[in-house]
Amino acid sequence: MNQTQPVLKYLPNIKDLPLILAGPILRHTESDSVTVWLALKESRSLCLKIYETEKDGTTVGKQIFTGTRNTVQLGKHLHVVAVTAQAETSKLQPNKIYAYNIYCDNNHYSLLDDIKTSRYSLSYFPHQLPTFSLSPDDLNELKIIHGSCRKPHGGGKDTLSYIDNLVLESASLPAERPHQLFLTGDQIYGDDVADPILWLAQGVSQLLLGWSEDLPLMSGTISSADLLPGRRTTIAEMEGGLTAMLKDTPEEAKSHLMSFGEYVAAYLLAWSPILIPASFPTGKSMFKDNKKARRWQKEVEDIHSFVSDLNYVRRGLANIPVYTICDDHDISDDWYLNREWCDLVLSKPLGKRTIQNGLLAYSLFQAWGNTPQHFAGGTRGDKLLQLASDWCASKGQDELIKTECDRYLGIPQNNPATGLPQFKSDQNVLIFERDSLAIPWHYTISSSKHEVIVLDTRTWRGYPTGEDDGLKPPMLLSPQAFKQQLAIPLSQNNPEIEATIIVLPTNLVALGLIDRIQQFELSRDRVFNSDVGDSWNFHESAFAQLLLTICQQRRRVVILSGDIHYSCAVRLSHWYHDSAEGTVLAQLTSSAIKNSEVAARLAHTKLKSLFPERTKRWLGWDRPFNLKRVAASASLQKYLNSSNSLPDWQYRVEWCKRQPAQSLPWQELSPELTPQGYSAASPIILNLWQRFVATLIYWFWRNPWLQEGAEVIGRNNLSLIRFEWSTSKTVIQETYWHPPWNNTGTVKSCYEVSLEADPLPGIKN
Repeated sequence: MNQTQPVLKYLPNIKDLPLILAGPILRHTESDSVTVWLALKESRSLCLKIYETEKDGTTVGKQIFTGTRNTVQLGKHLHVVAVTAQAETSKLQPNKIYAYNIYCDNNHYSLLDDIKTSRYSLSYFPHQLPTFSLSPDDLNELKIIHGSCRKPHGGGKDTLSYIDNLVLESASLPAERPHQLFLTGDQIYGDDVADPILWLAQGVSQLLLGWSEDLPLMSGTISSADLLPGRRTTIAEMEGGLTAMLKDTPEEAKSHLMSFGEYVAAYLLAWSPILIPASFPTGKSMFKDNKKARRWQKEVEDIHSFVSDLNYVRRGLANIPVYTICDDHDISDDWYLNREWCDLVLSKPLGKRTIQNGLLAYSLFQAWGNTPQHFAGGTRGDKLLQLASDWCASKGQDELIKTECDRYLGIPQNNPATGLPQFKSDQNVLIFERDSLAIPWHYTISSSKHEVIVLDTRTWRGYPTGEDDGLKPPMLLSPQAFKQQLAIPLSQNNPEIEATIIVLPTNLVALGLIDRIQQFELSRDRVFNSDVGDSWNFHESAFAQLLLTICQQRRRVVILSGDIHYSCAVRLSHWYHDSAEGTVLAQLTSSAIKNSEVAARLAHTKLKSLFPERTKRWLGWDRPFNLKRVAASASLQKYLNSSNSLPDWQYRVEWCKRQPAQSLPWQELSPELTPQGYSAASPIILNLWQRFVATLIYWFWRNPWLQEGAEVIGRNNLSLIRFEWSTSKTVIQETYWHPPWNNTGTVKSCYEVSLEADPLPGIKN
């Protein structure tokens, strides 16, 4: 790499940066508390104040909540905080609009004043304060946004800016504006990082932290500053044991994040435009090698949509309660995929340090806002914040503090004799032997009429116990995790709750072709970098237990998930044979926010109609456990003839059709112009016949008729969930996507899923 283009040359001087580097992001919000997260360049003692509003949100009224919190120092010029305001006399009410402001210097100075006078707006009202509304009492008015998988250089347009459109069009209507946002996975990408993003992250880390981390190797250390973009594949595999590149895709680890400062910078760049440079250097100025120079240039072009709409992303995140989950790419692809991965990575100093850094960044930038109660003064989370600050103050040199952090992050210790991570038994599987101080990443949210249960299926897996079972898929929730994360929350029945929503990072049901490919990969022990083991159906008993746990307590459940880079709706009907009632689960998937892939774009079209998803049906017996797939319309008679016993339960899976796309009157948020530092690729000279064929293919591909597939949306998308809740119960997913036939337009396609139970299929079905 040509060292004549240092990244700090492209970043502003620290004194020219505003006080707020990222945020405010509205986080966990309920009737008695509101939490807001920020990153600042200086230490402050902050006061969050919540206000009533009048005249449809246009006028700020009296103060009703207040709360204070000191920032936590992570670097010379980086301080983060999640400040919570709590009820003083009365609680927040649905169908009202509330505003908030953040003060420091003994309440004499509003932090948001700096943003009011800048070119970035945080508000939809003349008073320039961010606003929000609680979830309504009437489910017919509840609106929830969800989406996953936002890779900066992923294919297609970044659709996270759609949040801004959705709030903007109804900001003054508390019953109409969106009430909650769930980011269901991969808020950042620790692996598969574009060279320009790592280049920028290294500069931001140096600018804000003021030091470069010495990363441990099997022998000695290496400075993170010496691991240049595009050159990390070998060290990631050999020294870290990481597997993102093992399926002949070395580019997926060429710029893998490793240092704490790099992970921190990835979050700041994902949520705020403040640290985005006005231009990027050209590929030719960065690399002498033409191939690497072209790759750099292509990645710079691919991140254009990601960086150009960040101001709209920032405003959207400030005006709706945001909730996230713990997912693989937040650390690295395949994170805790199977026991062999755990042994391979956690036994290597660089591999373990990468997990430590990624998970510590997750706790500060995501978990703190999800569960502020776990980070309140005097809690174990509060202790972790202090440890993180102390470790950063040591410039990453104090290994004792780093080890102490592991206790709170749930990272297992290594066995002194073998060097491998320590496991313990949980019934018939193995789980990490974690410290009792470990902070839980799962949580629940309750409103007057709906509940949301957010699961952690990444760090609470149950691994097979056999010596030769290292590559076998785990239970995504161990028996202990099933109890803590699902059984207990579901058993705490609130008779007023009408809708239960469960957030999963991976789908219960995926496309049949994907299942067949993964089964083939598993049969050949090719499990890394293809998500083999991340699907519920790879561990049949765990999948059945999940359904049974849910269906024993609820009649209607909505599953929100992402991960798979397409959007869809699946209806799963479940029955017990000793009960006349059934349960309906609607699996609503929205992915990817920005990571469009060729296979998903093909499945998006009418070509997928040649291979439609079939309705499938399973019969289940408890003792001994047995799960049998049968034809959807099959009679049970032949199974009675062979076993002479009815199944204990059965379920059916049906794929829902998407409705035709509707054009929206939204204006393009940012012009499609080539920014500084970007250059178009050299034109390919075609003859007359080649131009004709290319034009014909281009016209056919962009044709709306072809793009109206039946089942999935394979373009980058973001979805809004709403309910029709009267004599019959229906959940609707409105999925918003960028159509190839209109460069500046947005369309939405709807899925409707009935939550009314079907009759139990009989013996002579």
